[in-house]
Amino acid sequence: MKILVTGTAGFIGFHLANRLLIENYEVIGIDNLNNYYDTKLKIDRLKELGIKYKSNTIKFKFGKFTFYKCDLIDNKSLKSIFKNEKPDLVCNLAAQAGVRYSLNNPDAYIQSNIMGFQNVIECCRNFKVQNFLYASSSSVYGSNRKLPFSTKDITDTPVSLYGATKKSNELVAHSYSHLYNIKTVGLRFFTVYGPWGRPDMALFLFVKSLINNQEIKVFNKGDMLRDFTYIDDIIEGIFRIIQNPIEDSHKIYNIGNSKPVNLVDFINVIEKYLNKKFKIKYHDIQPGDVKDTYADISDLFKDFKFKPKTSIEFGVRKFIDWYFNYYKVKK
Repeated sequence: MKILVTGTAGFIGFHLANRLLIENYEVIGIDNLNNYYDTKLKIDRLKELGIKYKSNTIKFKFGKFTFYKCDLIDNKSLKSIFKNEKPDLVCNLAAQAGVRYSLNNPDAYIQSNIMGFQNVIECCRNFKVQNFLYASSSSVYGSNRKLPFSTKDITDTPVSLYGATKKSNELVAHSYSHLYNIKTVGLRFFTVYGPWGRPDMALFLFVKSLINNQEIKVFNKGDMLRDFTYIDDIIEGIFRIIQNPIEDSHKIYNIGNSKPVNLVDFINVIEKYLNKKFKIKYHDIQPGDVKDTYADISDLFKDFKFKPKTSIEFGVRKFIDWYFNYYKVKK
């Protein structure tokens, strides 16, 4: 099977491409390598996949991995890739990430998360791709108060533009599955973390600050629950869905650890492993943030007999070990 993965130089896309290549799938990767965060990290992820990136080249190939530097907004180039590669399945993980960044840069989210998404799913229609997986987010639950969050809950009240764009993706996917008989699967990810993670995520920021004896910001006085989900569990969930295509025309799954952790306890795990104490400045909750996240994964378990199992202690240690190695920090 030939699988096209957008956002291949991103955190989740990189890990998925790596797993697929290990499992002997042929992978077509697309990423625009934007500068939302350090592009060196993105390029180093590609190097792990065997691609020796050079900025003036559009297409790269290494073994069963072919990579295109392409923005999903570039519809002409995207169509050319679909025409030439003829993927059997598409996994759309490319997106402008981050809740807080959307407050100051809304255009980036409309371009990437809505227009880019539309271009990809339209290519699936035009080039007869029958299976389409895409990244949604726990952010679609917005101001929901009921815990745990269930895929049966109404999600009409996102509290961030990021969450609103992900809800838009789910609605567009549903319409395409209905109109064009494309099987679509939306994956609502819950606070993904682990090695090669994004520098704007809490774990990355906290570890970097603690190593450098810098103060960290903790919002809502630390009174927040997050369903931190280790990257390997996310990838295992996606992989099982790829291996076992759904019978329904449109389906949405939560992929979360289903064991939410208080932010203060999360901070304590980091302190314990590094044997250092944080300097903390407490702030009110930020616009766009939600107080708690908690995934109901009963549908995922029922259909694929899978539930995440990585403890927060193990996952944090794995990330910190990677961070020390990647940035050559002396312990």
